[in-house]
Amino acid sequence: EVQLVESGGGLVQPGGSLRLSCAASGFTFGSYDMSWVRQAPGKGPEWVSRIDSGGGSTYYADSVKGRFTISRDNAKNTLYLQMNSLKPEDTAVYYCTRSLTTWSSYDYWGQGTQVTVSS
Repeated sequence: EVQLVESGGGLVQPGGSLRLSCAASGFTFGSYDMSWVRQAPGKGPEWVSRIDSGGGSTYYADSVKGRFTISRDNAKNTLYLQMNSLKPEDTAVYYCTRSLTTWSSYDYWGQGTQVTVSS
């Protein structure tokens, strides 16, 4: 059974940092691209970042480029998202997803972790 379990969310002040983690199990983690997707209150899902299976290529939404860094440790079956210079508009539930070949298509999602940026 495929499982994706996020952790690391919380309340942070504007300008602060958080590191999200996603523990994967039930599949060969190192064979799949992975993505982070977020959903703010009252809005639809928004793609944030993607990393290829080997970790050599990364992609970011314009809204987070230069502030967020996606990475992975295939030996630990874990995906990460380092978020710096956080803004109130980054407030959302962040989901770890297993990516399909078609861009912005995902076949498995985690349960999500809440990130709230507020003073």
